[in-house]
Amino acid sequence: MELRRKRAYDTASADDGFRVLVDRLWPRGVSKERAAVDLWAKDAAPSPDLRRDWHAAPDDEWDVYADRYRAQLAHESAEALRELAAALRPHPVVTLVYAAHDPVHNHAVVLEEALRAQGKMDA
Repeated sequence: MELRRKRAYDTASADDGFRVLVDRLWPRGVSKERAAVDLWAKDAAPSPDLRRDWHAAPDDEWDVYADRYRAQLAHESAEALRELAAALRPHPVVTLVYAAHDPVHNHAVVLEEALRAQGKMDA
């Protein structure tokens, strides 16, 4: 399986394959039709507390946030991560859809790493 990431505000395309929204909240101003998601994996998204802390943190605390989210995925959200990995396995191409502005420093990056470790998925 090929895993990709794409912002919810970017245009969906057939090349995206199976699209999974990985945010706990629906992206503001994006209709269901425009989002074109096949699955909304909000249980695997950062907890409300972690999300609030991240939005309030300075930009240089990315590593702290990422480590906290990794810990959440390993413990409180472990079952949600396993279920998501299992749901994605039948699909040759999966795109993780997120709303964050920064394509490098966002939870979808951490979730992608965790999914790759969980399912030994291709780049």
